[in-house]
Amino acid sequence: MNKILSILFVSSFLVACDNNEVADVSLGLLTTKDIKISVLKDPLIDGVTCHIANVEADLDFADPSDMSISCRQTGEITPAMLANIDMSKSGEVVFKKSKSILFKSLKIRRIFDAESQTLMYLSYSTKETSGSYKHSLSTVPLWGTKAYSIPVATIQ
Repeated sequence: MNKILSILFVSSFLVACDNNEVADVSLGLLTTKDIKISVLKDPLIDGVTCHIANVEADLDFADPSDMSISCRQTGEITPAMLANIDMSKSGEVVFKKSKSILFKSLKIRRIFDAESQTLMYLSYSTKETSGSYKHSLSTVPLWGTKAYSIPVATIQ
């Protein structure tokens, strides 16, 4: 039993290690919770960078579910890049991070809104907390990029 607890304790620190981390803000001297800010480059849309802020509790078995996301165009976005993404209404997961040792994770999903020519990035927790699923949304409009096209419905 002690061996299992030791493994869980050490693994909780390894889960917290993130080479994408760009900031670490302490929530005070008397707490083990910090706000971690990570950078995420969209793997298929090179011109989009997202920053994700979430609370991590170093000595707990699960991190809080609260998070926020902010995404911006930081480079070129081309039609060829858009051709490779999932265009379904549910989009696709572009990032996943464990938030507990039991089934809770933080996911970032990219969804394309063809009508408004906008990439949407939805961050969400996969476990209900206090009666709701925590989530946050950021958008990157394609206006001004090579990938922007006039929707067919507006041409008439």
